[in-house]
Amino acid sequence: MKNKKKKVLIGSGIVLILLIASLIGGSLYMLDFSLRPVNRGKDMEGSMAYMRQTYPHIVPWIDSLNQCRALRDTFITAPDGIRMHAFYVRAPRPTTHTAVIVHGYTDNAIRMFHIGYLYNRSLGYNILLPDLRYTGLTEGDAIQMGWLDRKDVIQWINTAPYIFGDSIRAVVHGISMGAATTMMVSGEKLPDYIRCFVEDCGYTSVWDQFEKELKGVFHLPAFPLLYVTEWICQLQNGWNFHEASALNQVKKCRKPMLFIHGDKDDFVPTWMVYRLYEAKPQPKALWVVPGVDHAHSYRDYPEEYTGKVRKFVEGYLEN
Repeated sequence: MKNKKKKVLIGSGIVLILLIASLIGGSLYMLDFSLRPVNRGKDMEGSMAYMRQTYPHIVPWIDSLNQCRALRDTFITAPDGIRMHAFYVRAPRPTTHTAVIVHGYTDNAIRMFHIGYLYNRSLGYNILLPDLRYTGLTEGDAIQMGWLDRKDVIQWINTAPYIFGDSIRAVVHGISMGAATTMMVSGEKLPDYIRCFVEDCGYTSVWDQFEKELKGVFHLPAFPLLYVTEWICQLQNGWNFHEASALNQVKKCRKPMLFIHGDKDDFVPTWMVYRLYEAKPQPKALWVVPGVDHAHSYRDYPEEYTGKVRKFVEGYLEN
């Protein structure tokens, strides 16, 4: 009887160990899948080819920047030693108006050149386009989903006056993960020259987005896999999915913000923008774009998008 009970205990222990090992292995896979994807915005030539094909109206502008050597590179170093890269372009005519433009998940600064065109060519602004960690020409060992990136973007914000002059008035504009980063930045203490924000299809929190993807792609519930993955992320990267919350950050933001989201977005679901907009104190504005999926509002409605941004942003940069 004792031998039988002992065998049952040993068998149960082995099963438990295998379950724990499988859970940890699955969580490590999920974290690598999410934060270290193969397509992480390192293909600079492919990114430029994509922009030329998708936004043909900006091609003459890109070519003119290259011909005149107006598209410049700059590097800074983060406090943890990461070397960070950004492109910048001065306005066609001297101005204080400046845009800091933040790219999305697995993208890079090049893949935000359409928004660069909007501000530089259409509105006549200086533009600064950082590569976030693990993308473009910026170093790093993982995508940080906007949470650690918010500190890097603030460092770029602090660098902007050294590039464009100390009297700048600036907007921060992000798309997708860049929009979440923008909202995460908005809840921090910022220089007075940051006047407003534009977020286009950003998520409420990393937890909400990963929970949605886990269910949609892998057909799995949040418990227990996402909880263990979050714990491992905390150990590896120093942050967790719940604290990486754009929703909590916009609650603290008192500067103006324009929210943009396609009403057919099923990657960052449209319901998220309503929660974000409701949480944000005034002043604020919302444009839910009909018939548009994820991150394609400018592509599908370039003139209207430009007009909405112009009307919102210039009112705050002029004063």
